[in-house]
Amino acid sequence: MTCLTTGLASALHVHRLTRDEFDHDPVARHLVWQTSSIDALLDGAYEGDLTIGELAAHGDLGIGTVQHLDGEMVALDGEFFTVKADGAVVREHDSTCTPFAVVCRFSPDAAVPLDGPVDLAGLTEQIDGLAGASTPVVAVRVDATMRDVHVRSVPRQHPPYPPLAEVTAHQIEWTIPEVHGSIIGFRFPDYAQGIDVAGYHLHVISDDRRVGGHLLGVEVLDGTLRIDRSSELHLEVPAGVRVDDADLSEAKRAAIRSVEGG
Repeated sequence: MTCLTTGLASALHVHRLTRDEFDHDPVARHLVWQTSSIDALLDGAYEGDLTIGELAAHGDLGIGTVQHLDGEMVALDGEFFTVKADGAVVREHDSTCTPFAVVCRFSPDAAVPLDGPVDLAGLTEQIDGLAGASTPVVAVRVDATMRDVHVRSVPRQHPPYPPLAEVTAHQIEWTIPEVHGSIIGFRFPDYAQGIDVAGYHLHVISDDRRVGGHLLGVEVLDGTLRIDRSSELHLEVPAGVRVDDADLSEAKRAAIRSVEGG
């Protein structure tokens, strides 16, 4: 187990697990489960050994991608969907593997009405105000009417896999004029950089499950916000993948933000 400390009253505890250990890890509330790391994804590790079915046993809300980096995945109410590069939304089979995903058994505080209209920066500011600075991990669900929803996805990759920066340099972006749906994701602390995306990593999906993607920008008109706080990350390390400790360098931060659109 690794404890990433920052001098705050609460710190993020990272439990590194093999696949078998992950499968038998107890399911509990206020824990976050993850397979692989954002660092591994940056390096082109687009093949995982964990299935959607195994992931779903640990969480009903989350984000990630699927085998071969074939789109942007979002889990909501226990259902797993992927937004493909052509904008199509497909429901994933339990047998689909994932090279990177983060999920939790969402057990939120009471819903809070959002003060809109608000852009993405204003939305994250409201989440920060609700969650507080000392909470290590915040799982986020926003159910809202939105407009000018700027999203992206990426196409399936083929070996030899290029690094993620090369893939996202050719990502497909589009704007959804207006939709009612859900913004799903996590806020991780700066000191988890490299293991996860430091700050916010958010995906979006419509109520009718027809549109969505990796969220780059939005104007939330009205809606509700719910959060779930955690300080425990159970991390499955796929076979053949190296998951290093957090990298707090500015170079790493710039590399992650460039592929995340931040």
